[in-house]
Amino acid sequence: MKFSIGGSLKLAFRPWVEGLENIPAEGAAILASNHLSFSDSFFLPAILDRKVTFIAKAEYFTTPGLKGRMTAAFFKGVGQLPVDRSGARGAGEAAIKSGIDVIERGELFGIYPEGTRSPDGRLYRGKPGGLARVALATGAPVIPVAMIDTEKIQPPGKVMPKLMRPGIRIGKPLDFSRYNGMEHDRFVLRAVTDEVMYEIMKLSGQEYVDIYATAAKRQIAEAAKAEKEEEKAEKAALAQAEKQAAAEAAEQRAAEQRRAELKLVEDDGGAAKNAGNAENAENDGNAADGADGAAKDSGHKDA
Repeated sequence: MKFSIGGSLKLAFRPWVEGLENIPAEGAAILASNHLSFSDSFFLPAILDRKVTFIAKAEYFTTPGLKGRMTAAFFKGVGQLPVDRSGARGAGEAAIKSGIDVIERGELFGIYPEGTRSPDGRLYRGKPGGLARVALATGAPVIPVAMIDTEKIQPPGKVMPKLMRPGIRIGKPLDFSRYNGMEHDRFVLRAVTDEVMYEIMKLSGQEYVDIYATAAKRQIAEAAKAEKEEEKAEKAALAQAEKQAAAEAAEQRAAEQRRAELKLVEDDGGAAKNAGNAENAENDGNAADGADGAAKDSGHKDA
């Protein structure tokens, strides 16, 4: 199954390779690679004639149902080794033991010193536990590997891959026999890991970030959460402002309506008053006319 999958990948994506001569034809070795994509563990074995065993989380092999069985068969076919990662320390020890077992069988063991995929394409600080301890416990050479552009083929969260050519650069083997018997010295573990990461950086051309990728992912997640909360707060403030503006506009319209109604009442009152004044004036004029007529009649009688 490994060869059928590898042949299909090479045919579909046509990955280019540099330094293939640095992979030994036989004997144990550790392939330490940067980690850009889910597909890294498929492309590297695809271009090699030898089997490469990588560590994979046990859930890929234990998921129930038809899909779970197909996933498990696929990962087994490409040389993935299940490791229970339910406990951080236990997972690390299980990965180290699995790596030592692979090396003792004289095979190739693949490992990602960063411990997880890069969240942004940069190269992050290597974790000193797995890679260095396996290398020092077994004496196997460490071969630095750089995956190129695999994150563009299948970015995190994307189901369908994009057809394009990834690249793989393989460096010269690194010998750490000078540290034999020092696999429990944390300063030695750090030095070995940093030396490997430096070689990977030279091969990949990636920007190096001196923090762990897991910490970077937390920072990115926290920043995204803060940005989302800020956007939510801005939307709430905008909605409140719009509500306040609508309330003020409604109040203004009500005030204008009250003023219009008051003016109408005032206009009606003024008209009624003018009409009353006119009527009174007319009555007064009639009364005056009547008085004049009475006076005239009285004068005629006297005469």
